[in-house]
Amino acid sequence: MERVTVVGGGLAGSEAAWTLARLGVPVRLYEMRPKRMTPAHATGHLAEIVCSNSLGGEGPTNAKGLLQAEMRRAGSLVMEAAFRARVPAGGALAVDREEFSQYVTERLSRHPLVEVVREEVAEIPEGLAILATGPLTSDALSEAIRRRFGDPFLSYFDAASPIVLYESIDLEKCFRAGRYGQEADYLNCPLTEEEYRRFYQALLEAEEHTPHEWEKREFFEACVPVEELARRGFQTLLFGPMKPVGLKDPRTGKEPFAVVQLRQEDKGGRMWSLVGFQTGLKWPEQKRLIQMIPGLENAEIVRYGVMHRNTYLNAPLLLRETLEFKEEEGLFAAGVLAGVEGYLESAATGFLAGLNAARCYQGLKPVAPSEESMLGGLVRFLASANPQGFQPMYANWGLVPPVEGRMAKREKREAMYQRGLRAFEDWLASLGMLAPT
Repeated sequence: MERVTVVGGGLAGSEAAWTLARLGVPVRLYEMRPKRMTPAHATGHLAEIVCSNSLGGEGPTNAKGLLQAEMRRAGSLVMEAAFRARVPAGGALAVDREEFSQYVTERLSRHPLVEVVREEVAEIPEGLAILATGPLTSDALSEAIRRRFGDPFLSYFDAASPIVLYESIDLEKCFRAGRYGQEADYLNCPLTEEEYRRFYQALLEAEEHTPHEWEKREFFEACVPVEELARRGFQTLLFGPMKPVGLKDPRTGKEPFAVVQLRQEDKGGRMWSLVGFQTGLKWPEQKRLIQMIPGLENAEIVRYGVMHRNTYLNAPLLLRETLEFKEEEGLFAAGVLAGVEGYLESAATGFLAGLNAARCYQGLKPVAPSEESMLGGLVRFLASANPQGFQPMYANWGLVPPVEGRMAKREKREAMYQRGLRAFEDWLASLGMLAPT
């Protein structure tokens, strides 16, 4: 039986394979782990999460909230897994990493139309195929793509935040709160001005891992390491990951000078990550700096921050809004390789690539959702952005047309959310893909 090939078992490849199988199309899903690991992954699970455990903010005023709603209406496996494995995170959808990836792996492995092959793919597959190899695409496949399409790659560094053990946190020096009175799902470590000055200076002096010669130091602005932010000036962290705005210390009734937030990483609440503290510092330096933070003086670090290469295509030069290669009918890209940033965005493009590969299998033309939907706006951006200096894009309200009329910002966002979701549901219904609520 002829099968559609999906290369890469991350969130994008997993969602693509699931979508194909749901539509009755046999799939061969290649994942090289655990035979060949990457610098970032720790297991052989499909859809393993390696950076933040959050899929973004929820609700009708949040751009990622709209994309989450669209994916749920599309019958997304990633969203199904996320809701089964979710952990408290205020207004964000965060998951227990292990439970999440195990659920996706089990569902795909048991599907009768999905064949999971644990091998590295070094060449572009023949026939209908989806490339979803993610930010750590192997050198062999990268070279194969270069041979086929020229030199379409751009690279940047991605960095993950450290995680500490809950029982090692001094709770007497921290307080639970969410910004502006939201659910108290975060632990907050307040710093005085003097404590911040000492921390800031130590961060400037900390020693980084030395990147390989072939790795170009180019950061994606949504995931800049904390040490890089510090180099941009004394105030930068105070307007970024250490901003105290909207957080009152109940012991003083005032906002601290600076704050470090920790977010729950697992359902049991045993592990907490430092929010926005992506870093590529050497591990001893990470420990020294973390233990300078009030409440974390004796913190036990269960996972250090890591920095690794991310590779992605120059999508405007290579891809249509359907995620099909312009010069190669029947070949699609999805996920970070296709030029998106974020777990949710990767899964969403995996869904669309899977849908369109299935349509090609059935003799139909590829399609894209309305530009009023978040997914539609995202893939249209990929296909039409300025290729000069192109960087990965994540869900945001700038991707969809504004609503007409005078109204408050919150009302506009809610109107855009409702309009986008209706448009996406209508598009799904026209394709017979609308999942029950």
